[in-house]
Amino acid sequence: MVNCCGLVSEKNEPVPLKSISVELQVRDHVASVSSCLQYVNEEERPLEAVFVFPLPADAAVCHFSARIGEQEIVAEVQDKQSARDQYDDAVSSGQQAFLLEESEESSDVFKLSVGCLSPGQKASITIVYIIELSVQADDALRFCLPAVLNPRYTPAVSAAGVPEVSSASVIPYTLSLSVEVRSSDRISKLESSCPLDPLEFLDAQHTHATVNLTAGHRFDKDVELFLYYENSHQPSAVVEAGASAAPSGSLMGDPALMISLYPEFPADVMSSLASRGEFIFVVDRSGSMDCQMHHGNDAQMRIESARDTLLLLLKSLPMGCYFNIYGFGSHFESFFPQSVVYSEDTMEEALKRVKSMSADMGGTEILQPLKHIYSQPCYPDHPRQLFIFTDGEVWNTKEVLDLVKSHVYSHRCFSFGIGEGASTALITGMAREGSGHAQFITGTDRMQPKVMQSLRFALQPAVDNISVDWTVPEGVTVDMLSPSINTLFQGQRALIYAQIKGQSSGKKEGAVTVKYKLKDQPVTNQLQFTLQPTEDTGLTIHRLAARSVIRSLELEERAEGADAENVRKRIVELSVQAGVSSAHTAFIGINKDHNQTVKGPLLQRRVPVAHMLQMSMMQCQPMRTCGMVVQRARPMALQMDFDSTMHYSMASSNSMIECDDESDQTEAEPLKDPVLQLVSLQKATGCWELNASLAAVFGKTEDEVNNQKTAQVDGSVWATVLALIWLYAFKSDQQVEWQFVAMKAASWVRSQKPDSLSQCVCDGNALLGCQVTEDMLGI
Repeated sequence: MVNCCGLVSEKNEPVPLKSISVELQVRDHVASVSSCLQYVNEEERPLEAVFVFPLPADAAVCHFSARIGEQEIVAEVQDKQSARDQYDDAVSSGQQAFLLEESEESSDVFKLSVGCLSPGQKASITIVYIIELSVQADDALRFCLPAVLNPRYTPAVSAAGVPEVSSASVIPYTLSLSVEVRSSDRISKLESSCPLDPLEFLDAQHTHATVNLTAGHRFDKDVELFLYYENSHQPSAVVEAGASAAPSGSLMGDPALMISLYPEFPADVMSSLASRGEFIFVVDRSGSMDCQMHHGNDAQMRIESARDTLLLLLKSLPMGCYFNIYGFGSHFESFFPQSVVYSEDTMEEALKRVKSMSADMGGTEILQPLKHIYSQPCYPDHPRQLFIFTDGEVWNTKEVLDLVKSHVYSHRCFSFGIGEGASTALITGMAREGSGHAQFITGTDRMQPKVMQSLRFALQPAVDNISVDWTVPEGVTVDMLSPSINTLFQGQRALIYAQIKGQSSGKKEGAVTVKYKLKDQPVTNQLQFTLQPTEDTGLTIHRLAARSVIRSLELEERAEGADAENVRKRIVELSVQAGVSSAHTAFIGINKDHNQTVKGPLLQRRVPVAHMLQMSMMQCQPMRTCGMVVQRARPMALQMDFDSTMHYSMASSNSMIECDDESDQTEAEPLKDPVLQLVSLQKATGCWELNASLAAVFGKTEDEVNNQKTAQVDGSVWATVLALIWLYAFKSDQQVEWQFVAMKAASWVRSQKPDSLSQCVCDGNALLGCQVTEDMLGI
């Protein structure tokens, strides 16, 4: 029996987690996040609470403490297995203990165990992590506080049976969030997906500001913040002093340096687009793609939005390139055995299959389609560009990322997370390892503009031949800690970490020279930095540098032929030294001063997080009469180990509840968006034909359009000019979506060299009631 009211005990008592309070401190491009979780044991017996929750994939957890009454326990980083053994020993002997560990399969999921809370006792848990803020297409820095964890929790009431408890349409705890921003650059604005109080500036230069989340927010969806600086492309170098207690010569003891590189692409470079390439679109067709994009009344199903996006992509590709489309779930299929040349025939064949795409392929297994794609030979002079769309997570994230990284020199990977359940580790990781760009489509975001932005990135030239040279006084050396950067694309930013070693008796400044080429033009930036940084810095840069080294070592550990045991030892040593989390360490805290052991049998409770399966119940079932598709299968060994909080269990990734609803037909609904209606009528070459369907988009009859046609102009030229006029006059706000369609059309018109083109534009303006110039149309 399913209870629809959040986590409860046998007596319908509320869950022990009462509130979450978050303090976010942003310094330029990085942030420190302090989360305080308030627990209370309202059971009549001792309680162990387990809270499985998401963190951003590249976060470095650097502090974990617990306060019970006046007693504070600060956890230490230790080898993971040793920490688990200590926790089990403490709880079994009645001591209060706390354990925080990272999932072994995905770096964006953590498990917090709160052991042995006495009846009525309160506990306050504080977790601090640091993170690099990602850059968005509009130059904003994005911070996301993820609320969604896809699989469902299970309250383990007894070994005899596991009653089903819904994670509820109401999350039984609230969130408060305060934000402080300090920057060397002027702050333009700060926006959010959730209601905020007004932004308050604390200095005249607008480099220091605070803002709070509006009170009463229910933490049932991701909290996104978008921070805008005035000079976001200005490179910067920040030096941070080492920890006084750490030994000199160690990463934590020496000063650390962070360089921010975010090149600005000139307009002439932005307008030069490649006409070659192999474009492979990989679309999630698992059951959850049949859920709504958001909670609004006009929300599309995710699979519908994906179909519309594929239509735009297919119409926007340049003639002569290669393309293919894959759908994946528990298995995968491709439209063509291998990528085919883009032409009118292949485009039309692909569009027919896109119209019949459904969310009917079960689970989310992305590894096999990727292996199949990478096994296909690349086409000479046609760089491979991979576009991956998914709304979920996979159980083997690290294996997927290793595969993408192993093919980084043969392709680029653009990834799109759909909805608030998409794994940040998977989405950001694939783009990072594939030298591409990651986008998240959440709330009421439209998928099409974000995808078309990434297509522009894929078609534009890149920054390459990147070199970093140091100028430092005698006695001082600089060791690079970050992996070498080969390429940067429009919209990408690189943060480079380095360790400053040695002492100089004289000069107290150094310089770094960053050189690169953009469209064969050399660019040089030189940045000055001090060798005597301020002391009180919180070690944010050091810990992010350590996290960067740890991530590189974890990749090295999984590489074929690696000395895994020796690399693992280095990971543990650095993780313990820097006090940051890793796949092989955990935070452990035990209240050894607790006066008396806790008596009585220990209850175990699982604390809910919002998740996509619950949203499936809320969104999908009112629309359809079929059962909910369960689609994120994991191996049983993993479920029994880390994911003991998951609600469902499956024997295989193909397990799903069948849907007999006749409404689940493959026939796509007619396109409602006028822009998509127009785009769907365009030929692969870029032109339109004059017919009733095209006239209907303009709100005219075919006769009306024919009667106004310029006498000396061909029907296709007339139709194409009208389409361009209509787009620029009435749909300029969606230009990012139709920009490539219009560029193809203008190119086609120019290739026809029509007579009386000026008169044609004039007649088109008269017919459609607008005033658009030839220059605007690009013809």
